[in-house]
Amino acid sequence: MSAPGWTRAFTDDGAVDVEVLGGKGAGLVRMTRDGLRVPPGCVITTAACHVYLSARALPDGLLDEVRGRLSDVEAATGKTFGAGPEPLLLSVRSGAPVSMPGMMDTVLNLGLSRDAAIALAVRAGDTRFMADLVARFHAMYSEIVLGALDDRDTVDALVNGVNRDDDPAAVYDRVWAAAEAALDEELSESVPADPDDQLRHAVEAVFRSWNTRRARTYREHHGIPHDMGTAVVVQSMVFGNLDDASGSGVVFTRNPVTGEPGLYGEYLAHSQGEDVVAGIRTPDPVARALPAPLLAELEGSCAELEARHGDVLDVEFTVEHGVLYFLQVRSAKRTPEAAVRIAADLLADGTATPARALSLVTGDQLRAAQRPGFDDEALSAARAAGRVLLTGIGACPGQVCGELVLDPDRAKERAEAGAAVILARAVTSPADLHGMIAAEGIVTSTGGSTSHAAVVARALGTACVVGAGALEIDAAARVVRVGERVLSEGDPVSLDGASGELVAGTLPTTTPAAANEAMDALLAAAADAAGCEVLARVTVPPDVVAARAAGATGVVTAVDDVLAASGDLNHLVETLLEKGWDGVGAGTALDEVRRAIARQVSGLLAAAGDHDVDVRAIDLLADEARELLQQTAVTTRHPELALPLGVPALIAAQREGLALAASEAGYGGRMRLAVRHVSDPAEVRALQSLDGDGPGMGTYLTSPRAVLGAEALVELSEVVWLEVRALQAAMFGIPARQFLTAAPLDDYVARGLLGIDPRHAIDPTVEPLLAVLSEAGRAHPEVPVGVRLSGTVSDRVASRLYELGFRRFAVDLPEVRPLILGLGRAALAG
Repeated sequence: MSAPGWTRAFTDDGAVDVEVLGGKGAGLVRMTRDGLRVPPGCVITTAACHVYLSARALPDGLLDEVRGRLSDVEAATGKTFGAGPEPLLLSVRSGAPVSMPGMMDTVLNLGLSRDAAIALAVRAGDTRFMADLVARFHAMYSEIVLGALDDRDTVDALVNGVNRDDDPAAVYDRVWAAAEAALDEELSESVPADPDDQLRHAVEAVFRSWNTRRARTYREHHGIPHDMGTAVVVQSMVFGNLDDASGSGVVFTRNPVTGEPGLYGEYLAHSQGEDVVAGIRTPDPVARALPAPLLAELEGSCAELEARHGDVLDVEFTVEHGVLYFLQVRSAKRTPEAAVRIAADLLADGTATPARALSLVTGDQLRAAQRPGFDDEALSAARAAGRVLLTGIGACPGQVCGELVLDPDRAKERAEAGAAVILARAVTSPADLHGMIAAEGIVTSTGGSTSHAAVVARALGTACVVGAGALEIDAAARVVRVGERVLSEGDPVSLDGASGELVAGTLPTTTPAAANEAMDALLAAAADAAGCEVLARVTVPPDVVAARAAGATGVVTAVDDVLAASGDLNHLVETLLEKGWDGVGAGTALDEVRRAIARQVSGLLAAAGDHDVDVRAIDLLADEARELLQQTAVTTRHPELALPLGVPALIAAQREGLALAASEAGYGGRMRLAVRHVSDPAEVRALQSLDGDGPGMGTYLTSPRAVLGAEALVELSEVVWLEVRALQAAMFGIPARQFLTAAPLDDYVARGLLGIDPRHAIDPTVEPLLAVLSEAGRAHPEVPVGVRLSGTVSDRVASRLYELGFRRFAVDLPEVRPLILGLGRAALAG
């Protein structure tokens, strides 16, 4: 790429490409075009980052191009970079195409040469202000560019002793010398006094921060590609710490915790933006802290931005001497509950189309919105008993329990050992990310709802409470104190991320109620768009009620699942081992199968009403139930059971039992019985020729051979299901039960030993087989053909199956809503 071309001014014409300009740069360009008051600057594109990360050197011509851009900023502002009488200082900030809050680096107040610092103090009439900027810049540059760790208490004390009317030259010399001495003691290095050197090294540091451990951990956790790179925003500074008529804030266009409409955020007078987001000071609500005229301007501008973006936004701003400036706009991180309400509200008021509204909610957010919470009576009793230790600021909802841990390393260790963990910190930083990911809940003693802990917790969907000022953490002694009460690390606590309460001891949890109106509205839009059948896997009658409430169009079950839930399965297996399948009269094993099915399935069918019910026949080879079914003992004594129709009488007995259950329940829907592991047309013909009345007969396909011959199997069956997990397992040669667990596949995939994670994506070798089945279904529309998905169904899998033409699905009960959402998104994506 030839220069010019590595940079773009906020005022330049052309397409706004987030992949090139990064999210921050793209937002600044858009706000500038919209006429908002944005400090001028330019964006160094992600292309320059790619060159730097590859060559470990800045692209040729980049610095000259940036200097040219700064000349334009100097002309627009009447200021001079690195010199007086009106000094131009810069912020140098990362800006990846995908938001990664707090994960990469920023340097503020860059350009503070001695001359510039003195001129700035004269211009502001405040030497203390200048001293604060010098100390901040030196500390930030030392940490970000040079890797220093010293917190510089001596420098801070020196700044605190400076008065407004002190001699600026003498103060600069004292503060700079003290900061340099502290740095030299730690690293034997120096911060360059030349502004151009400062700028060059700061840009390089931001590029390097793309590959820091915390940034890579964040990307891996959120599935963000490592090859995107980051843009760099070089922008004129405005000063929220100039005087009492200045300050910094962060607002959301709607409440990111609850989804409630209206401006929500915080403002900290006489501060720079880092003070707000770092969580080291607790700011005030923006509606109370910001002067009325500025609040009105902010509200109007934010409403316009939200309407233009069709999304809830996170807006950073600074007030300099009573003038409002916009520094950043991006899609807001939000809690799962808020995501659902916001999407539904934007859909209802016409701000977002159905496609846009559904795109604002992920399957994971929908799952989190369904998760269990504290038992109401137990929580009330705990409050009455005085077990509530404190009430902070609820930053991310969720009611969770765990052992108290005060260190992120120990949090990760305890979580890996299987413990639920509540991480307590005075304040979190990006260095704590691994512990935050491991924790069930997070509580901090300082910070507000826009602090690092709050923003990251919302991105993770982790229950979080911040600003718990009563919480005193003694990390050395491994205890926390709340007034007179003392808790040791390891003690059980319960955390409510909505109310902000921390409770001593463990509270029982309950399954949440049915979907709220917002969720129902979104899912209705998704279901209408997709036009799919989504059936839920059930085993007991209450499951059927929950499935219908979740929007399932029918249910699937398995005879062995139902009998295992009732306790009958073990008895039947023992009977089989004792008596075998010989005989068909009363008291035989087959008779017991028939009667047990009639007894246990009737309640399920009564709950189903007129909804479809597909039943899978007993599978004594089920990989995931090997121990439960005493598989080795049964198949050793009865090897014929290793084949789908090895004992036709067993299938007939199940069919008869289901017919009895339907009669007893007064079931009015359509029921079918499908047999697993069928792969040949002759097997299907044999199923259809079974004597007696009962549900229609179908097949569960589990092997590549079965799918390749799907045309004939579909033609002969009354229903066909493909088990995607079984097919993927067969292609990978991995036991199917491993696909339902984290270990050992998590580590295996992380080591790069598989090209994809087969639990969350369709393997390319499987897609042609799926296409064969989909085509067979289209050739025989009178036969329901569906795919059975086990465990968590990723949005990626749902979308790909929809693209392949499937319109009938069966999933575990908790996955009904996420799948409906994913199918709706897939239908509207085109």
